[in-house]
Amino acid sequence: MNELEKLFDRIAQRVNINLRELEFDVTPYIKGLVSFEKMVKFYAFYGVTPHHPLNFVFRHSNLAGSYFLGRCRTGNSILYKSDIRGDELKKQGAMVHYQGFDIPISKDEAIEIEDSFLIKTLVHNYSHDPETLELFFITNTISTHYANIHGSPTDGSFLGPFATVDLTTMNDCVIGAFSYIQAGEVNHLKIDPGTVWVRVPGVFNFLYRYPREALSPYISFEAGKAPRGALMDFVENRKKDFQLLFDVVNLPSSIKVPQNTSLDRFAVVKPKIHIDENVLVAQRAYLENSWLGKGANAQENCYIINSRLAGNDITAHGAKIIEADLDTTVFVGFNSFLHGRPESRITIGKECIIMPHTIMDSDEPLNLPPGHLAWGLIQNPADLEKNSIRMTDLSKVENKLSRGDLYFEGNGATFVRAFQERIHHILEANGAFFDGQKNRGHAQKNQNISFNTIQPYPEGDLQGMYPTILIQP
Repeated sequence: MNELEKLFDRIAQRVNINLRELEFDVTPYIKGLVSFEKMVKFYAFYGVTPHHPLNFVFRHSNLAGSYFLGRCRTGNSILYKSDIRGDELKKQGAMVHYQGFDIPISKDEAIEIEDSFLIKTLVHNYSHDPETLELFFITNTISTHYANIHGSPTDGSFLGPFATVDLTTMNDCVIGAFSYIQAGEVNHLKIDPGTVWVRVPGVFNFLYRYPREALSPYISFEAGKAPRGALMDFVENRKKDFQLLFDVVNLPSSIKVPQNTSLDRFAVVKPKIHIDENVLVAQRAYLENSWLGKGANAQENCYIINSRLAGNDITAHGAKIIEADLDTTVFVGFNSFLHGRPESRITIGKECIIMPHTIMDSDEPLNLPPGHLAWGLIQNPADLEKNSIRMTDLSKVENKLSRGDLYFEGNGATFVRAFQERIHHILEANGAFFDGQKNRGHAQKNQNISFNTIQPYPEGDLQGMYPTILIQP
């Protein structure tokens, strides 16, 4: 196992070099966070479909329990139970429109991970950096449990547990636990835990910060300690339900779904589930006693329990919905935690937006009316009143809005329109609008995937490492 330990030390050193200006040392946060012995026990696996270019390259890396789809390259990295989903990468000949420029794509885009350590991290979407449109790179980066790197080229950075960088280019930054950043381009920043920041420079700026003492019971991460809190407990308590999926190579689906729906072979489906047409259920999703109406989706690391999604609802990566009823076209953002109770359910009206990294956790019923946007920590109806706004009212904001721990400046109408357009794009990409012939998306393209496994050296100095592997058509 000498080579695996050397690789770990090398990655930590490279990240520390990048973060030297911030005087941040990653080593106390990751030392012992995942035992090397665990990295030997899991196989990696990749999907083969006629819809995604096949080109995987793995060199001198550990890939324990990780999932690959699409065009991906990994070098000198450790990936522990991470999902590298390259099914939205740009194709040669596509045209990207950016600030008045029309930029042609000269070759198929690839995800390239170099000198990085990704722990239970999702990498998805495609590069939104106009300077590297053919390469979605992640270099000299460490990310921890249930972080999301979504369309965000990243270099020299550290992500705490349940952190998300979304459609952002990030260089030499530290992103605190449960923070969500969609800010275009950020450099040499240290973002406090529980920050929700959505910015288009010169257009709008949405900024919310969880009070530290209020966030701590949900997620806390300190040097020398494993992540802890209600969010970690929630996923850890359901970890065993996924074990069978990975212990068995060929596992038939437990339920029948419509022909135009995709239920991933690596999703947990427990009793009393209804899955309608044009639904996408991604790998590592968890469904129990719930109804997913036409066009709904459950993305990676989502949990939907004792809930009803009427249709065209988006459960973004890592979101959790428990004891809730969602009307049509509701967006539940990344890593949000909607935790109702049987006697006090959460009701979300039509066309509402739940901002990424929102916590709704109440012993009282919560009812968000149609057409509202909600954010932050909501533990009772009074919090819901303070931390929500009718989108027609937000659209009237032309300068500043301050409410509780939220600060917004800029054009509210543009902010609302940008979210609504993105929701439409997500539904379209996931195949929610498929009519039998047109508007085919992931729910239709991901129906038949052939999964193949690769395994590491079982002993010796190379124990836990994978041999150099090239997988091409």
